[in-house]
Amino acid sequence: VQLQASGGGLVQAGGSLRLSCASSRRTSSNNAMAFFRQAPGKEREFVAAIGWNGGTTYYADSVKGRFTISRAYGAHVMYLQMNGLRPKDTAVYFCAVGRRAVPSLETSEYLYWGQGTQVTVSS
Repeated sequence: VQLQASGGGLVQAGGSLRLSCASSRRTSSNNAMAFFRQAPGKEREFVAAIGWNGGTTYYADSVKGRFTISRAYGAHVMYLQMNGLRPKDTAVYFCAVGRRAVPSLETSEYLYWGQGTQVTVSS
């Protein structure tokens, strides 16, 4: 199983980026998907998750109202639109495929992880 996250980069505070994550269709079209992030010296933390049909979404409080996660119905590709970026959003962002169709905030509920993409927000 391969997951490929892309779209990271360097942006000024207040700017926007759009992350993409593509996975093997066979393994993810019926499963929830999510983005997590990890800043230097910190533990990996939940950012956003979406159910298999795109109907259920969860967000960390720190990104609510600024980030939007999306995927087409049963699609194996998801997106994270990040607006109003802040220096505290600087981290490596990882995408993951869940064990079940419904999304979760817990890392233990995700089976497959991709290599991360770096997001750096300058002040």
